[in-house]
Amino acid sequence: MAEAIREAYSDIFLIKENPGTGDKTAINGKFKSYHNASDNTASLMTKTFLSLAELADFKGSTQIKSSVVNHKEPEKASFESPPLPTNGTPKDLSLNYNIQVHLPATKDVEVYNAIFKSIKEHLIDH
Repeated sequence: MAEAIREAYSDIFLIKENPGTGDKTAINGKFKSYHNASDNTASLMTKTFLSLAELADFKGSTQIKSSVVNHKEPEKASFESPPLPTNGTPKDLSLNYNIQVHLPATKDVEVYNAIFKSIKEHLIDH
């Protein structure tokens, strides 16, 4: 159980090797900043961590060490284009793009003007 807690709460074990109830303020602050949690949520997360830590035997567990994973470069896929019609020009070829713009919730018209001006410059006039 201790190893699972070390893995799940690895960011807490960066503060102190064996955090306990004396480190409650630091743990609470870490939850607030790292997870962008509210005061109440961070407090509940801290209580959960400390309760789990009380049940675990950290003396018998080994500390989890991070290891570098060797990633192989993916093989490049080969692509063969379909044969062209006999006269050399594709017929009835069309490309369609569906572009979705998620607009921010604001009443400032200048924000919308800037977004649509950028779309015009980079997509329509390009």
